[in-house]
Amino acid sequence: MTADECATLHAAGPGAVFAVIQRLEAQVAALGTEVQELRRQLGGHSQNSHRPPAGDGPRKPPRSTRTPSGRRPGGQPGHPGHTLAMTATPDQVVAHHPPQCTGCGAALTAVPARGVIRRQVVDLPPLALEVTEHQAARVCCPHCRRVTTAPFPPDVAQPVQYGPRVLGLGVYLRHYQLLPYQRAGEALADLFGHGPAAGTLHRASLAGAAALGGVEAAIKAALSTAAVAHADETSVRVAGRRHWVHVVSTRWLTHYACHAKRGHAAPDAIGILPAFTGWLVRDGWASYWQYRCRHALCNAHHLRELAAVAEGPGQGWATDLRALLIAIKRHVARGRAAGQTGSPPVECAAYVARYRALLATGAEVNPPPERPPEGPKHGPVKQSPARNLLDRLTAHEDATLAFLHDWTVPFDNNQAERDLRMLKVQQKISGTFRDAAGAAAFCRIRGYIATLRKQAQPVLTALEQTFAGCPPLPALLPE
Repeated sequence: MTADECATLHAAGPGAVFAVIQRLEAQVAALGTEVQELRRQLGGHSQNSHRPPAGDGPRKPPRSTRTPSGRRPGGQPGHPGHTLAMTATPDQVVAHHPPQCTGCGAALTAVPARGVIRRQVVDLPPLALEVTEHQAARVCCPHCRRVTTAPFPPDVAQPVQYGPRVLGLGVYLRHYQLLPYQRAGEALADLFGHGPAAGTLHRASLAGAAALGGVEAAIKAALSTAAVAHADETSVRVAGRRHWVHVVSTRWLTHYACHAKRGHAAPDAIGILPAFTGWLVRDGWASYWQYRCRHALCNAHHLRELAAVAEGPGQGWATDLRALLIAIKRHVARGRAAGQTGSPPVECAAYVARYRALLATGAEVNPPPERPPEGPKHGPVKQSPARNLLDRLTAHEDATLAFLHDWTVPFDNNQAERDLRMLKVQQKISGTFRDAAGAAAFCRIRGYIATLRKQAQPVLTALEQTFAGCPPLPALLPE
């Protein structure tokens, strides 16, 4: 404001000066709110937001929320260990006989040994590809003189081709170890002297996914009837466009599906959640609420959001509520360890009362925002993250405390987040998917391998049998 403008304002009287002061105060308040929001965004890390640990960057990592156990690092007493053990039937034995006495130097080559000291070396045999030639005989009938050729096996369709072991190993390297097709072929070539090209491995992936169609349908049906299931989604790039990989999983089963949408259109098309009636452990994504199952919200998300709110002034309720959720989690863990199946009604009511009291305190500190006079007259008013969190925890109390009322419900959604984590690793190692067919094949094969891993079944053997035309069906265990 220039000197002439100040003189004009002064001449206009106290009312004009007061109006300018009000306008400036409103601008200062708006700028202060904006600065606070920018500071909140800049201060976000893996412990107070949905940002993954990889997003923390090279700066000092945030302090872990885990409490010290008091135990030394490493294997604990009673741990069985996984060291190598001697076998009673070695594949080959190499005998070593002393040529002479270490005392007097006499020759010992003809002296029989009194005993032996055994040491074993576990190693790989020489790696080489094995070529099997199929010869179809052509026989001329002695009666009609017609020449008949013996049929080849159904899986021998080309003059020269790779067998199910090589293709299974290549698909394993691509879909479980997350190597790009070219590097997977290079790894096979380094191991065996020759490896399939990228195009061959891609066609093998499509063929393997087609062979697993029935297995995937069985896994989906089992997930639809599970008592507890986890759901989540993450973004991927397919043909240069943003898509979403949706996961539904339990401790024993995993199903992935890639879809162009993140909202309810994707789970509807996948077909698991519309028929699901058990407990669905998930985050706060609104699209899940439409399904007529029992909902349990992930409290790991709540702990991070409460940690972010607690960094603000006057938000001690967030620290207390965070401590309460952790205390309830420990209460449930102690009860399970003692063989109990549920919380006593008195303790359960006390926890719920404390939960509601802390939310009431938070509501007093964070009242609903008023509609600004210069803003839009209709629609929702933008709220602070603290107020949004309070509204969610209040409206969905049952889903937040489901793990307290039903001990079969986990505290968090870490199962689904662990199942999805490797999808982000795949994007970093191998890049985007070139087409929807490749993404769909990856999801189906990866879900099959993840299920086998959870059930401790041999993965390479299963993939070999898949390319032989008979993929083994994993156990469809109830959750």
